[in-house]
Amino acid sequence: QVQLVESGGGLVQAGGSLRLSCAASGRSFSRCAMGWFRQALGKEREFVAGISWVTGGTSYADSVKGRFTMSRDNAKNTVYLQMNSLKPEDTAVYYCAADCRGLFVDRSWTRYDYWGQGTQVTVSS
Repeated sequence: QVQLVESGGGLVQAGGSLRLSCAASGRSFSRCAMGWFRQALGKEREFVAGISWVTGGTSYADSVKGRFTMSRDNAKNTVYLQMNSLKPEDTAVYYCAADCRGLFVDRSWTRYDYWGQGTQVTVSS
């Protein structure tokens, strides 16, 4: 059974940091593009960051560029999202996802085959 399990969410004050982890099991994700998405209450799911398995290159939404860093450890089948300088508008449920058909990062959530259950990030002002 393929599973993606996120952890690391929580409540933090504005300007603080959190590190999200996404552990994959059930298959190797070393040949999958991985993405982080988020969904705030009443809003659509949006792309946050992604990493290609081909190049290891990363892609970020403009709203998080310079503050968030995505990385992966293929040996551990785990991806991370380091979030610094958090803002109240970063409050959302964060999901990791895997696209095992594409070579590069796709920003459309419909592209992704596997999803985690999500982890809540709340940033207080």
